[in-house]
Amino acid sequence: MREFKGRVIAGGCVSAEALVSHGGLNTLASFQKALQFGDKNATCGDQNNPDLYGKQMAGKALCLPMTIGSTTGGLVLYCACAMKRQPACMLFSKPIDSLAAAGSVLADVWLDDVTMPVIDSLGDEFLDYVKDGMTVTVKENGIVCVD
Repeated sequence: MREFKGRVIAGGCVSAEALVSHGGLNTLASFQKALQFGDKNATCGDQNNPDLYGKQMAGKALCLPMTIGSTTGGLVLYCACAMKRQPACMLFSKPIDSLAAAGSVLADVWLDDVTMPVIDSLGDEFLDYVKDGMTVTVKENGIVCVD
């Protein structure tokens, strides 16, 4: 087991199966099917992300370097949470961008029955270590354990 320390963007504790992307997450392209067409598994629809394309994101510990894409990124994350199609947590190796942070924080503040812990600045070592299917546990104070 390895432990990593990052910065808490949205708090909470959770344990989930890792889903790893070494490329940036285009939030709109990735969650479009979940938001527009009722895909409750939030199957990634971004053909430009071979690590995630066609895989279920809902309920997974989404491990990635950063988000990319349009200014709708924060709203997409908020809507995924509101529709209960969000990842179990989002874990960033790099600092989070302001749009993704805004969506995560708004979901944390405005949605009473939804939790999606978000931790950033976990470092490149985190993304090199974690693999699909590993168990990831988010603890208080930005501690992330990977088994």
